[in-house]
Amino acid sequence: MGKRFEKAKKTVEAGKLYALKEAVEIAKKNATAKFDETVELHVRLGIDTKKSDQQVRTHVVLPNGTGKTKKVGVITKGEKAQEAQKAGADIIGGEDLIEDIVKGKIDFDILVATPDVMKDLSKAAKILGPRGLMPSPKAGTVTFEIAQTVKELKAGRIEFKADAYGIVHVPVGKASFEADKLLGNAQAVMEAIQKVKPSTSKGLYVKTISVSSTMGPGVHVDINKIA
Repeated sequence: MGKRFEKAKKTVEAGKLYALKEAVEIAKKNATAKFDETVELHVRLGIDTKKSDQQVRTHVVLPNGTGKTKKVGVITKGEKAQEAQKAGADIIGGEDLIEDIVKGKIDFDILVATPDVMKDLSKAAKILGPRGLMPSPKAGTVTFEIAQTVKELKAGRIEFKADAYGIVHVPVGKASFEADKLLGNAQAVMEAIQKVKPSTSKGLYVKTISVSSTMGPGVHVDINKIA
């Protein structure tokens, strides 16, 4: 551990559970690296990730954005291409864009597709899948609601899912954000997590919560003090 990290660690009382508001403020204060650190929310869930009916994956529109502008690609055809353009999509195409992807040309951060082109897009699955870019209905990136989806993605919509250990890791903004904006984003994520609680999940659903900046220590949160 470096001196900077050790100094930051001293601001977090061992064993103490903080209100989400205070945890966000501490994490923001401890983001002293030379770059604009990302503030992240880490939530351990009471789910069995080996069971298909207990997978947690969803998306949420962060009310205060992510601090990063995403390049949105859209694969569609007909009038939906015009909708995508008007909504602000960065790259729009059909078969031509699919062929570019197959050749390894990927110039977008997230990809949206309409259901009627998914059959054609399947040929690029081996390239998009490992990069986490393959559109899916669960992620809300396979849809005919192209305009709304593109606008939300440009405004700060993010996708997240629980990892193999049942933990959700979600960026809630940059350390340069005002604390209340980071808090608003974190609360929006917690609401989204609660909404997708698997019906088969028994016992305590949200087990632990912590907040940290990219290079800072984790600050543990009292699950009863999120509001």
